[in-house]
Amino acid sequence: MSRSHSLFQLESMNKVCGIKVDEEDTVCQKGKYAAMKIVGLLQGIEVSKINDTYLPCQDQLWKEWSKIHKELYRLKGNIENDKVQKEQKLMEKRQEQVNVSCSEPMKMFIESLSTLSGNEKDYFLKWTQILIDALSTDDLSSILQTYDTKWAEKQHQTLFGRLHLQEKLERKFSPTNLSKVCPPVKQNVDVDEKDVAYIFLQRLWMLDYRARYIPTKEENPELNHSTPVKENVTDDTEDDDLNDLYSPNDDFDRSNLQTPVHPMDVQMAVFHCSDSFLKQNMITKLSQCQYALPLLVPDPETMDIECPLWTFRQIRKTWKITERKGDSNVVTMKSMPICKAETPMVSFLRLGSPSVSKSQLMNTLINDRHNTFFHRNCPGSTKSRHLMDGVAEIAWYCPAGKPNDAFTDCVAFCNLHGDALSFEKQREILTDKSSVVVVLVETLEKNDKSSAVISALYKCEKPLICLIADSDGVEKKKGKYKMGLNKRSQSDVSEELRETIGKIMSGSHSLFQLESMNKVCGIKVDEEDTVCQKGKSAAMKIVNLLQEKEVSKIKDTYLPCQGQLWKEWSKIHKELYRLKGNIEDDKVQKEQELMKKRQEQVNVSCSEPMKMFIESLSTLSGNEKDYFLKWTQILIDALSTDDLSSILQTYTTKWAEVLASKKTHDEIELLKKKQNELNEISTKLQSATFGLEHIFREMGQIYEAHKSLHKPTKSGPTDWSKYPELAAELMISGHPMELMDGDAGHAPLTWISGLLEEVINKLGDKRVFVLSVLGLQSSGKSTMLNAIFGLQFAVSAGRCTKGAFMQLAEVSEEMKKDFKFDYVLVVDTEGLRAPELEGNANLHHDNVLATFVVGLGNMTLININGENLADMQDVLQIVVQAFMRMKKIKLSPSCVFVHQNVTDIGAAEKNMDGNRRLEEKLDEMAKLAAEEEVCDAQLFSDVIAFDVQKDVKYFAQLWEGSPPMAPPNPGYSESVQELKTIILSKAKDCAGITLSQFKSKIQDLWKALMNEQFVFSFKNTREIAVYRKLEVKYGNWTWILRSNMLTIDNELHPEIKNGKREAVELTYLHQKLNKTYEEIQKEMTKYFDDDREKDMLVQWRGRFEDKIKEFRDELVKGVKRKLDEVIQQKKACKKLYDKKAEFENNLLQKSKELAHKLKDKTRDEQVLKEQFNSVWSDLVKQLTAGTKPIEDINYDEDQSTVLQDLGFEWSLVNECKIGKYKTMSHAGDYSHYVCLSKQSSTEGITNGVRQSDFPSEEQPLIRSLIDDVEKQTIIQIKQRPVASTGYSLTYLQEAANTVKQKVTDFESKKKYALKKEFTVDLSLYIFDRAWTWISESHKEFKVNNDAQSYVNSKEMQFYRVFRNFCKGSSSAVVLGELICDKLKSAIVEAVCNKVAKDLTDTMKSNYPAFNGNRSDLEKHMLKSLAKKGDFNSFIIYIHQPRDHTETYIREEVQNYISTKEGKETGMKILQKNLDDIQNLVSLDLYNATEKVKTNGGDTGMWMEEFSSLLQAKLTFNNICCKNFSDLNSFDFLKEEIEKGLGSIVKQLRSLSLDEMDKSRMKPDQILIDQLCNCCWVKCPFCAAVCTNTLKDHSPDKHKVTFHRPSGITGFHCKGTKNLVNDFCTTLVASDGSFLPGHSEVSIPYKEYYKGGEKFASWEITPDESKLAYWKWFVCNFQKQLEAHYNMKFKERGTIPSAWKSHTDQEAIDSVDKL
Repeated sequence: MSRSHSLFQLESMNKVCGIKVDEEDTVCQKGKYAAMKIVGLLQGIEVSKINDTYLPCQDQLWKEWSKIHKELYRLKGNIENDKVQKEQKLMEKRQEQVNVSCSEPMKMFIESLSTLSGNEKDYFLKWTQILIDALSTDDLSSILQTYDTKWAEKQHQTLFGRLHLQEKLERKFSPTNLSKVCPPVKQNVDVDEKDVAYIFLQRLWMLDYRARYIPTKEENPELNHSTPVKENVTDDTEDDDLNDLYSPNDDFDRSNLQTPVHPMDVQMAVFHCSDSFLKQNMITKLSQCQYALPLLVPDPETMDIECPLWTFRQIRKTWKITERKGDSNVVTMKSMPICKAETPMVSFLRLGSPSVSKSQLMNTLINDRHNTFFHRNCPGSTKSRHLMDGVAEIAWYCPAGKPNDAFTDCVAFCNLHGDALSFEKQREILTDKSSVVVVLVETLEKNDKSSAVISALYKCEKPLICLIADSDGVEKKKGKYKMGLNKRSQSDVSEELRETIGKIMSGSHSLFQLESMNKVCGIKVDEEDTVCQKGKSAAMKIVNLLQEKEVSKIKDTYLPCQGQLWKEWSKIHKELYRLKGNIEDDKVQKEQELMKKRQEQVNVSCSEPMKMFIESLSTLSGNEKDYFLKWTQILIDALSTDDLSSILQTYTTKWAEVLASKKTHDEIELLKKKQNELNEISTKLQSATFGLEHIFREMGQIYEAHKSLHKPTKSGPTDWSKYPELAAELMISGHPMELMDGDAGHAPLTWISGLLEEVINKLGDKRVFVLSVLGLQSSGKSTMLNAIFGLQFAVSAGRCTKGAFMQLAEVSEEMKKDFKFDYVLVVDTEGLRAPELEGNANLHHDNVLATFVVGLGNMTLININGENLADMQDVLQIVVQAFMRMKKIKLSPSCVFVHQNVTDIGAAEKNMDGNRRLEEKLDEMAKLAAEEEVCDAQLFSDVIAFDVQKDVKYFAQLWEGSPPMAPPNPGYSESVQELKTIILSKAKDCAGITLSQFKSKIQDLWKALMNEQFVFSFKNTREIAVYRKLEVKYGNWTWILRSNMLTIDNELHPEIKNGKREAVELTYLHQKLNKTYEEIQKEMTKYFDDDREKDMLVQWRGRFEDKIKEFRDELVKGVKRKLDEVIQQKKACKKLYDKKAEFENNLLQKSKELAHKLKDKTRDEQVLKEQFNSVWSDLVKQLTAGTKPIEDINYDEDQSTVLQDLGFEWSLVNECKIGKYKTMSHAGDYSHYVCLSKQSSTEGITNGVRQSDFPSEEQPLIRSLIDDVEKQTIIQIKQRPVASTGYSLTYLQEAANTVKQKVTDFESKKKYALKKEFTVDLSLYIFDRAWTWISESHKEFKVNNDAQSYVNSKEMQFYRVFRNFCKGSSSAVVLGELICDKLKSAIVEAVCNKVAKDLTDTMKSNYPAFNGNRSDLEKHMLKSLAKKGDFNSFIIYIHQPRDHTETYIREEVQNYISTKEGKETGMKILQKNLDDIQNLVSLDLYNATEKVKTNGGDTGMWMEEFSSLLQAKLTFNNICCKNFSDLNSFDFLKEEIEKGLGSIVKQLRSLSLDEMDKSRMKPDQILIDQLCNCCWVKCPFCAAVCTNTLKDHSPDKHKVTFHRPSGITGFHCKGTKNLVNDFCTTLVASDGSFLPGHSEVSIPYKEYYKGGEKFASWEITPDESKLAYWKWFVCNFQKQLEAHYNMKFKERGTIPSAWKSHTDQEAIDSVDKL
């Protein structure tokens, strides 16, 4: 029939000659003719319009008449009126019918009926009916088809509407919808229909096979399927009640009832509303739940058939084949992707509607305890289903290799839902693909609809089994079986059917492979989609290349960077933390080896498959990329399936041999041989394990290699700089990324850092809650995490997690309001106690892994497999030790213990006993761990907050029965939900950490883990950053207090100087400062309460609150002490101040008298000057008679006198004065001061000892002596009242005596003596250090107390008075000038103090060196030193850091003032303060003048009032006004003063900022007081200064960001003159040791804290000492250092050649790492 052929039609028989056709009868033809005429008219229009056109009376008009007629029997309102109206309407309708009646066809029909007779009429009616039917046949078929389609569409729309999925038909569900962290699903609770679809997915993702059976809430609660029982209050008889029982209930209106949605409609609706990736995940989950999967799916709209082949690609099935070989059964395991599996397929078809359930029968064949196929008797089943008819589902039976297996090999079972008669295409496909076809019918009759189909199947070669519901007996004929089901139990039928299928399978039969579906004609295969094909094509190119090699050689060939090279790099890198011998040389060599390995990686990087992979990742878009990655994983898995199965089989066999050898006590050599063979197979297994994660690992290694070598980037797939961005996109979309490489046992820190930086760039620095998991290998950790959060950690058989992986899960919008973080970052890890690791290697590996993931996590799940505490003892010990380490480094993660595979999780008593035993075991482990970690802990709860009642969860076993056919246990999914609830409830109280902090934490933990002493090696970068920020805040808070206190000081100082205040109480100062202090307290509270890092800040809160209070109290006491000194000086000088006033009055009187004598006699300036001078000297003598002038200090002579009085020769003192005593505190060598014989020292022998004879270890002790003596004596001198009582020789004598006593005490403990020169030099050094303070203090005393100096200073002032009087100036002019003279000095003093304070404010806020914390200041000092390049400055910085810091601050202040910016800023501040003071003085001048004018006061009153107002702001003394009694115009006086004031201000506007040096307040000193009030403790090895901003920061240990080579301080190897070139941060990671002080017991550097308090008080964390600065310094100043210390960098101290490559700029730039 496939070729052209003729067709036959019955009607053509009337054209055949020689035969008689009955229709040619005349009567028949007459009837036909009459009918034809009518039908001819009807054919002129569409069938659907015939009624309206030719039969109008019966349509709308008749319906309307009928409706009105019915209303006649339901009259309302005015009944009679209503009745009349309706009767009239009826008549109107009848009239309308009359008007359109008797169309042409009707006339012809009536006429024919009237005229035709007998048989003619009968033929006419028959022909009319036949012709009309023929007329409408085609149209009716079309209409009916359209109607059916529309009806189905409506049902589908209604279904999707009820499930609220309409929009999802367009915008599909995607995997991201399921990977978001949502509230836990409530079990056993009815849900709204709108939520059913989402709940179904959530429960399916938790592997809850009950996801199909989700009870929904009733739309109308009052309606129920059961008829409501009515209360009957009548006195009915029992018979009446019985009749009521049997009578139908017509009162219940069922039209309002809505049938629940069919469970399979929910499944298929979700399937249709999901994108291809979610479909794939969904089908994979259904497969894990042992449910049948859709193989052929009709489209709900177009009814086109699709085979969702793509959705099967992730499914992998494992089974065991039982084969008979000889006398025994041989069991072979098989594991492969189900798409690749070739298995027999048994298809079940239903014809008609038999009473027996086909699906239920199939379930008994596969798993009689589980409904693999949904059937009519399943919970939730309803009669109405809309999406399942025509769907063919498939499931596989996988035997376990046991005697009770239903089949000996894997068998596919396919089930076509619905009547197979209605789905011809599906029926044909299944028939074609099946090995056996099973047909279920109600009855078997020849002429029914089913007979044709059965007949066709019977004729087919395929084996056929026909199940007949209403028949019994069994028949077999030529591979065709007929089996009756009547009066037979289902188990009987099932058993016989299983046997029949088994017999068929034992013979030859066809096999089915899923992949063959893409060759079936007439159906759509989802993989044919263009986007999918594009992704597959890109993946195929890569895999085609890989196929050229054996699987075990693929990684070595195409992914070389991650193999041996990476492992070797990791091994060398670990050795960096275990240095030996010449430490720095060893370190440099290892660093060079690391670079060499990186270079080798670069050389072999970017193989062709990797280039293709990167290119595809870079160029493919959206779904194309997702398909590409999925296909790559699928194809790679398929590539390695056979090899892995073969290797695993070999491994199992060999392992059995090894066990057998151990039992039979074989020879050791034979056993070793077999074990070696087993190890080789294990290595091969590792090589053959190949997945997508290895490609990502290769990307990471390529990136790390290029990054470490600073290789230039290239465009295209070799642009390594783009790799983190590509990986970040994948991580954000839900792909797991490797944190720790399990094969190399190392974390690729550079790669992880780059990856997370890109994630931050794309998402922002989001907060994450880190959840990690620990447990035994294959204990179900990954499965559990996937079930809780819908993640994608690999869980396939034979692919255990290696290392650690992280995956992001976004918190859903509905939950974000309850949480403080945006994502949950889940860390999955490889199992502890892995069998491939043995002994110490296993223990160390597990400790590292446990510490790493526990440290990373905000919470750690401890996954325990089973209840046997003996089995988990090792794991518990590792876990407890990890938590103990966290406690010691101040990290506080929480934990939850999960017991998986517990047999009876419902037994509360048993669980309580289990909890008790677990707690006892944990406490026992805590004690053991405490001993090892040197920690005081008796209970596990001492280590971590732990409540055994709340923090332990018992999990049901995963499988409900025995795999491979067992479905997941529903109890498991319930446990998952309960655990999720626990996790989220704990997470609510946690703020998590930011991604950037997580990145730092990874670095910190891993670097610390590289060291053997983890706790002492851990450097918490996040904590350091938070603390540094707090230090800056603290600096700002203390500065605000200090600034305010300076203002208060400025206010009180003039009051004291003016005699307005005679005492300053502490309470008064506290009150003045209180407002600012309260504001600071509020700001501190806000910072500690609201900052993002408040959880970490809380540990310092109390301490900083106390410190700010202490700072305030010290500040107040300090200001009080200064002001008290001013008050004391004022009191001490009261007589002098009174005498000054008398002097001034006398001078004024004498000047006036002299002027009157000479008035009008001369106007010549020269003559006036000569006249004034002639009397001035006599006037001074007269006024100062009886007062002794204060002499200047003869410091040089006093020093000599003091030292001679102590018994030192004059010649020795003079000789020492010209020596180098000024630099002795930072001298490098003190051996010239030493006498090995104490007698020699006393006899004055001057020759020093030979360098080789003096122990070099004593050099730093002598330096310490100098520092201690300096500190003590300078404090002693500064306590003397030089500024108030003047300088005295006794102050130097006291200091010299202290020096001599300290040197004597030092010598008494030594075997050697210090020569006299040492004591003399040290005394001279102390005197020199004290001179600046003594000279300034004495100068202040002289200014305030020397009458002669005071009077002489007034000469020019009174000359001007004299000259004005001579020239006839009025009293107002003279007094005005006198007042302006006093005002000028007062204004200069006030302005300079205010400018100094305001300029310091500006510098503290804006100048980079001063506006940060102590570490920032250190950084700027180091840069400054490098730029200067002065060796002596470096030495002072190293040995006297505080002195250098003070010098640096002074220089920087001076530099700032000298810059254009500094000058402009200073001048702006100056101008503002001048304007402010001018305005204040002008206001006081006006107020005083107005008051005197109002009160009619005299000059004295005016002066008193003006002085009183002014003295609140300026230091201003009254002028005696008795010489100005003739002044009568105060306005004129005011004008004169204002004129003079303007002149003063104008003059001061050009005042140099250098004048501030003469002011009481100096910017440099203010900054020194602020910035140097910190910790100055030095590192006991390298003398680096602790950079903590707090002076006393206990219990925090001293620390510094970067240490330096110890040799720069003179540190050397004992018994040699060889300077040490090692960094202490390198030493504490080495195997070396040191001798603390004079101890003869060496201490390992790794345990440096055992060397005594000065060592234990420091936290020195091992690092890679990569700071170029100090390496550059040592190389640049090697000769100077060697000369300074009289030692050499040689032998073990030889400077590595690699250090010499650092440039000046590199050194300066490296400081920015501080």
